[in-house]
Amino acid sequence: MWRSEMTAGGSGAFEAAWKLARADYWLGGHAPAAERRGFLEQGIEAGRKAATLQPQRPEGHFWLAANMGALAESFGLRAGIKYRKPIKDALETVLRLDPAFQQGSADRALGRWYYRVPSLFGGSNKESEKHLRASLIYNPQSTASHFFLAELYLDQGRKADARAALQAVLDAPFDSDWSPEDREFKDKARALLARVK
Repeated sequence: MWRSEMTAGGSGAFEAAWKLARADYWLGGHAPAAERRGFLEQGIEAGRKAATLQPQRPEGHFWLAANMGALAESFGLRAGIKYRKPIKDALETVLRLDPAFQQGSADRALGRWYYRVPSLFGGSNKESEKHLRASLIYNPQSTASHFFLAELYLDQGRKADARAALQAVLDAPFDSDWSPEDREFKDKARALLARVK
């Protein structure tokens, strides 16, 4: 349904495009492995379409960045290099348009960007922590933000901080809009906490 509305270019084309990009992002992380790349590439196309249709709205820019980021993390160095700058540009656009969008999701994703990108190419643990903490302003109980902070802290040898962040993931209530994601982060936090001594 969304794909036909998006192609038609009618008044619902923007809504159809960003919702398709969001759905493709989820499928790109949960479909059978052989199908994931195709979903993420379709999500990039849909996100780009939404961002073009309504450049002053954050949805298209955010889901474009999310699909590119998932592709970069899942499919190796070449994908990472190809999408590194466009991901950052799209997320910074979301921050300019609406920093509170989806409970600070752009700051959360930028925090992840700075953590995952090598320092030679612009990555920075300091910037990662700054953005992840900024995202907690909009949702202090974000399981994703606390889990990403825990990973950062572990890399820095800050085990007590990491344990506290992982415990925050486990203690956070389920968000009705993000229950599947919350469940995944809680499972990962439980497993990681068991290994942190």
